[in-house]
Amino acid sequence: MSKTAIVILSDPKAGSEEALGRVFNALAAAYDFKHAAEEVKIIFQGTGTRWPEQLEKSDHPVHGLFLEVKDKVEGISTGCAAVFGADISGYDHLDDNKVPGTAGLPSFLNLRKDGYDVLIF
Repeated sequence: MSKTAIVILSDPKAGSEEALGRVFNALAAAYDFKHAAEEVKIIFQGTGTRWPEQLEKSDHPVHGLFLEVKDKVEGISTGCAAVFGADISGYDHLDDNKVPGTAGLPSFLNLRKDGYDVLIF
């Protein structure tokens, strides 16, 4: 069985249809994999660390889809959240790539070693 990690980098502060389209398609892909009983995890990294706070709002257009796949959220990049001022309370902090000068980021190398295909949105 294949395993997929979906990394969300788009920035909700951009306020663009493109940013919304990226997070929507990322969550839709996670939904697809989840309902096919495939292993999938969602990682928020870079400016994407700002998304969970937005997606938790009940009036957000993607809120319902987010709730469908929230159980597949692996966590949020600790270092990126610090740089971009994201609130990561309530989520696991991912920091296994100990980049100097940061609190750590998720490791793409570890994902590959664990057999994950990586999709970036």
